[in-house]
Amino acid sequence: MMSTVKLPFYARMALTLLAVVLAFLILKEAKDIFVPLVFGLLISILLHPINRFFEKRLHFGRLGAAIVSVLLFISVFVGFIYFIALQFIGFADDFPKLKKRFQEMFDNLQHWLSYRLHITGRQQSDYMNRSVNSLLESATHTVSNVFLSLTGILLLIIFIIIFTFFMLYHRKLLMKFVLHLFSINSREKVKEVIVESKSMINAYVLGLVIEMVVVSIVNCIFFLIIGIQYAVLLAVMTAVLNIIPYLGFYSSIVICMLVTFANSSGNLALEVGIGLFIVHLLDSNILMPRIVGARVKMNPFITIIAVIVGEFIWGIPGMFLFIPITGMIKLICERVDGLEAWALLIGVDDIEKTKPKIKINELNS
Repeated sequence: MMSTVKLPFYARMALTLLAVVLAFLILKEAKDIFVPLVFGLLISILLHPINRFFEKRLHFGRLGAAIVSVLLFISVFVGFIYFIALQFIGFADDFPKLKKRFQEMFDNLQHWLSYRLHITGRQQSDYMNRSVNSLLESATHTVSNVFLSLTGILLLIIFIIIFTFFMLYHRKLLMKFVLHLFSINSREKVKEVIVESKSMINAYVLGLVIEMVVVSIVNCIFFLIIGIQYAVLLAVMTAVLNIIPYLGFYSSIVICMLVTFANSSGNLALEVGIGLFIVHLLDSNILMPRIVGARVKMNPFITIIAVIVGEFIWGIPGMFLFIPITGMIKLICERVDGLEAWALLIGVDDIEKTKPKIKINELNS
């Protein structure tokens, strides 16, 4: 009979740190594979109730249900992009006016520099010529980088759609694979973790959509009240960028203030900035914890760390993906002996001691 050897604390800590470092290196180096895989996993979990409805109620085959579910998701995504494109068309029609306004702002800045700092127009022109030359030298690199970025985004979307389809179609096979990685005695806990993870991810994504809609409506009403142009476009853009934690809010507030300043006055642009900041405070302290945070059940400290680590490993997609990933890690730590302390660290202070009831039979559908 084999006896287990218990290693000392420092040895276990060293092995844990080594495993974490190796995991980070693998995730970082293979992000082109893992990012679309995780996105595909999230979308397939979100589409699973729809896919099951087509199979059970409408008696579609597995292939047909998976195809229709993915096509519905593509239709919603394309419809949203089309709506944004329509708003941008109105913005593009007024672009000559914006260009004229920016030119006036630039002329005023030139006069101010000449009057206050005694920088002549000739010196400013020389500086602008040098800047333009440097921009022209890097123009080819910029165009190639933009082309590569657009190509990369297109390929990412294609792979996400492909992975989503196959995860829906082969979900029972994938479930058997995961369960057979563990012993028979541990499979019940594995089923609980899988079902809870699926429920948590569905609630998290739905919460993000609800938050985005509410923030978009509030911002649109605020923009219409103060009377700025492109209220719908700016409101939707702000809500979409708000999904990216921290970075998205500051980017959106700068864009909204610049567009408002180009169309009206500096006072109105300042009002826009203050209003968006107040909406962000209400969202981050009231709306976000109740709609999104209540579903993932993570404290803000760990959420910030997850966002920072996600950006370090996978860039901007990681800032979004690592929040549900950390939530799944919390669910696993709750059920693995010796890892309960990590679940307490990730969770909130008022953790309920009673575990939610799990419907294991959902795994068979």
